[in-house]
Amino acid sequence: MTFRFICYPKVRSCLTDKVTYTKLFLKELNKSYNDINVKEYMPLWWQNTRTKGNGGLRLTEEGFDVINQIGITTYDIPYPRDTPLTTQIIIHLDKFITCPYYLTNRSITVTDERKAIELGLFSGDLRKYGLTKAMNRSKNG
Repeated sequence: MTFRFICYPKVRSCLTDKVTYTKLFLKELNKSYNDINVKEYMPLWWQNTRTKGNGGLRLTEEGFDVINQIGITTYDIPYPRDTPLTTQIIIHLDKFITCPYYLTNRSITVTDERKAIELGLFSGDLRKYGLTKAMNRSKNG
C-alpha cells in the first residue's frame, strides 16, 4: 500500500494533522478510530503530540512499526556517519518534513517520495537540508 490514499493530488497537498493520520492508521488496523482510541494511540505513535498546523510528524518506534504493518511505502535515506542529531537538526526536521518520518542514528525514513528525493539530493545531510529550508523560508517571507 502506498501513502497516496492520504495525499490529494488534485489540490496538491497532503494531510499534516497527526490526529487525522492516527485515525487513518487505526482504520487500516481495523480498530475503532473514535476519540478515546486516538487519545490512547497518539502518544504511542508520535514523538511529539502537541498540535500544530504543519510538521511535527516524527514517529516513535511503535509508530514506525505500525506504518510498516499496514503496508505504507517508506523511503530510507542514510545520512553521513559524521552527522550528529543535534537539537537544531531535529527542530528543522520537525518544521520541514511534512509527512510521517522516523529517525535512527544512521538514517531517516520518510513516507513521501518527494521528501525522499529532496533529502537524497542533499546526500542525506540533514543539517544542510534544514538550513537550506530555513533560509528559503526566511527569503520567501
